[in-house]
Amino acid sequence: MTTIGVFDSGVGGLSVLRHIRTLLPDADLVYVADSAHVPYGDKPQHYIEQRAVELTRFLIEQGAEAIVIACNTATAAAAARLRRDFECPIIGMEPAVKPAVTATKSGVVGILATVGTLKSARFAALLERHAKGIEVITQGCPGLVEQVESGDLEGPETLSLVERYTRPLLSHGADTLILGCTHYPFLAPMICKVAGPDIALIDTGEAVARQLQRRLLAELPDTLPGDGLEHFFTSGDPHAASLIMSKLWGNAVVVHPMEDAV
Repeated sequence: MTTIGVFDSGVGGLSVLRHIRTLLPDADLVYVADSAHVPYGDKPQHYIEQRAVELTRFLIEQGAEAIVIACNTATAAAAARLRRDFECPIIGMEPAVKPAVTATKSGVVGILATVGTLKSARFAALLERHAKGIEVITQGCPGLVEQVESGDLEGPETLSLVERYTRPLLSHGADTLILGCTHYPFLAPMICKVAGPDIALIDTGEAVARQLQRRLLAELPDTLPGDGLEHFFTSGDPHAASLIMSKLWGNAVVVHPMEDAV
């Protein structure tokens, strides 16, 4: 039975989980929202590393045979540590610079991301590898994660933040915007409304799901199909998490506190 563990600082990683579910319908999925510690973007690397190790250990205790870090900031801060400390496949994610470079016609790419992602050495190396000859404009987006965490995907405060962060990129000629945080795909309709129909939005979730599938086939080829079950946990308030995660997942889900896990 294949069990995949997925974690994020909060509920944003559900945008990745839905791609995993589409690609691997028989896998059992265990998701942890570290909502007691959200957002990660303004926290130091050692703090995020510590949380990532604890969450990975928890997911493995729940039977996870592979771990997906459904968070750009946590990948930048902790992927190397997790791969050093744990033997199971660890799949991280990073802003999709390479496909954005392919997609742009104007030669200008905008990146919406957390401050933590943009400041990381991993992100700098990513630009060095893939963005030569392209103008890349980065935009930190304080507050957007919190809007998604509260379930405010369409309100005036969220719209104001999206306009504040998106318009400078458009005014510099960006025709392609990278959603560099797993929370942001839930704001894609609003970003499209602000940016207009001619602006391409790049979401990394599908590519992460494909990489997970490749790793499972290569490293766990004899694993039997699961039952397609989903289990949701949070380090925060389970009642609040159940409400928002049901909304984002598209079906009613029950979220359990981590300490109640077996």
